[in-house]
Amino acid sequence: MPSHLSADRSAAQPPGRGSVEALISQARRLKGDVDAVRRDAHRDGSDPQERWQRALYDLALHQLADLDAHLGQLRDGPAPLPPAAETKSAPVAPRPGSLLSRVGSAEWNLLTDEASWSGELYQILGRDPATPPLSLDELPSVVVDEDRAMLTAMVTDCLIDARHIDGEFRIVRPDGEVRAVHIMGEPVLDTDGSTSSMWAVLRDVSELRRSQKAVSETRDSLQRHEHRAQTEHRLATELQEAVLPPWRGLLRLPHQGPETLDLAAHCLPSSTSALIGGDWYDALELPDGQTLLSVGDLTGHGVAVASGMATLLGAVRGMAMAGTEPGQLMSWLNQLLDATVQPALGSAVCCRYHPGTRTLTWAQAGHPAPLLFRGGTGRRLPTPGGVLLGATSGASYEQAEETLEPGDLLLLHTDGLVPAHNVAQTVNRLLDLAPHFGRVRTAQECVRIVVKEFGETEREDDACVLVAKVV
Repeated sequence: MPSHLSADRSAAQPPGRGSVEALISQARRLKGDVDAVRRDAHRDGSDPQERWQRALYDLALHQLADLDAHLGQLRDGPAPLPPAAETKSAPVAPRPGSLLSRVGSAEWNLLTDEASWSGELYQILGRDPATPPLSLDELPSVVVDEDRAMLTAMVTDCLIDARHIDGEFRIVRPDGEVRAVHIMGEPVLDTDGSTSSMWAVLRDVSELRRSQKAVSETRDSLQRHEHRAQTEHRLATELQEAVLPPWRGLLRLPHQGPETLDLAAHCLPSSTSALIGGDWYDALELPDGQTLLSVGDLTGHGVAVASGMATLLGAVRGMAMAGTEPGQLMSWLNQLLDATVQPALGSAVCCRYHPGTRTLTWAQAGHPAPLLFRGGTGRRLPTPGGVLLGATSGASYEQAEETLEPGDLLLLHTDGLVPAHNVAQTVNRLLDLAPHFGRVRTAQECVRIVVKEFGETEREDDACVLVAKVV
């Protein structure tokens, strides 16, 4: 149940770019202030309390540097996907100061062989505060095998070469839990320049490392997903371009006696999705001198849908070349889609134009009817019965006929020209273009008018339009 404190408040919104810039400026100012205080407080380092304070200043500076970097990532947004050859991401190197966690301190006196631990260090290592602290020789006993050599090398460099310690190793607590510990330390030199003791600040960074790993894995997953989506889009686009007619504008079929068709078509891409849909258009001259016109839409997006669209379009062409009438052709298309392994739905219009009689014979499967424009007016052709392809087994499809006249313009389209696939709105807007269509001479000019009318529409899906003008 939501808290009563938030019942009357709207959810917090992510900060805008200006807000993030302000946070970055504040973080950098704070980092400068902390660094100034740290320099002012620096003395000779002989006092353990002073060393502890200086170590905390260093940790705070590390933390603020990380905060600055993270805010910069928030401001700039996700990094772009690298080229395909470089999509394997390099692991993110952990930064040794991110997110201050439990911090403990220790000092090992080399002259007296005594060790002093803070209570927080006992908690980090999971040890009983009543037990004596581990000596430098005993410390590797709680470190995982793979990290012991690294810890030993850091300690040796500190004691012998007076080098600062800044590294990370994993420890195994008495309960068996493995924790990541970051150590920062330095030697304390005696008056003769020899190392008399070593102090260190140790911080439990286990949660930070888990968070970094989760962020890295999520980023890698997003990059793989984006790369896969880009690859699928490219394949779907190539497949669509391979199977659709090799024209996006004017196409004149060979003369068929005194009458012929002037054809033009266009595919309008989705404005809200980069995925390729299953829309198609097609015009094909048949062996008997007739012309096949078809448009259709297979539901869904991506490579599988584009492949299914190619299969349907190939079937339409093959059956039409064999002389199959539109009604029977739709029935067999329905059986084909019904028999596919992956269920799918599709809609289509299939027309055969007889140039000798100027007769259009057509059938549809759950698809908007063709629009006929004549003399500056337009109308929707009476629709023969027919359900969506793949919706039911054994469906039958009716045919209709329409006699065309010279100058007639036939417009076939899919239902994605307007948002939410509003067929009635699409048809009304197309019919309103009738006066413009009445003044043009070519099918290509009609297509340009449609593209101008619908080109800027916020479409949720691809859409196709095919225009055939009787000349």
